[in-house]
Amino acid sequence: MLELKGISFQTPERREILNEVGLRLEKGKFIVVTGPNGGGKTTLAKLISGIEKPSGGRIVFDGRDITDMDITQRARLGICYAFQQPVRFKGLTVRDILELAAGRFLREEELCGYLMEVGLCAQDYMGREIDASLSGGEIKRIEIATALAREAKLTIFDEPEAGIDLWSFNSLIGVFQALRKKGKSVMVISHQERILAIADEIVVLADGKVVRHGPKAEVFPTLLGEQKQSFCPRQEERI
Repeated sequence: MLELKGISFQTPERREILNEVGLRLEKGKFIVVTGPNGGGKTTLAKLISGIEKPSGGRIVFDGRDITDMDITQRARLGICYAFQQPVRFKGLTVRDILELAAGRFLREEELCGYLMEVGLCAQDYMGREIDASLSGGEIKRIEIATALAREAKLTIFDEPEAGIDLWSFNSLIGVFQALRKKGKSVMVISHQERILAIADEIVVLADGKVVRHGPKAEVFPTLLGEQKQSFCPRQEERI
């Protein structure tokens, strides 16, 4: 489904973030990308979604070379990116953003379904603007609902657990499991053990390279104990 062929990325200052990353993600898999901070995880997600362009290598999606496509073109092909810090859209309501994501008018029962999946009451939120009146947890849930409405082939979540409470986190786990049951492909950037524990495959990215990639049963045990501590998030610049 998705194949990265020798992907490299350098900053304008020639700082190397990714170095000839090769990766193949099959259709319908739930993949978690983890590793030390500064290892290139967020950059990898941005390259796949089209926010950034690689310095070298090619990206192939469903047999099609998408390396030179922008984020809008990739979205049309079925790639969805959910930011760690969701964007607020003053003047747009929750209904507006969900219908834009779905690309069509949504019946009230459909809106209720998407919002209920992330633990929100549709009657309370459908008409609300996506502005500063919403808390960080609310806007995060709405973005996840938006990702669900897109029905994308591949959805990329960048540390979706950031800034949400325990109840919302439990709901998030349910969203991932529901997407997998629908046969959708999901990539999550995360350090969270509970998210790692439900992955089909785990990718460990460090120093701009894939140092491990395999089934959860093989990779997850190596992240436990003292070794796992090196993957805990710190307050550093994310790359």
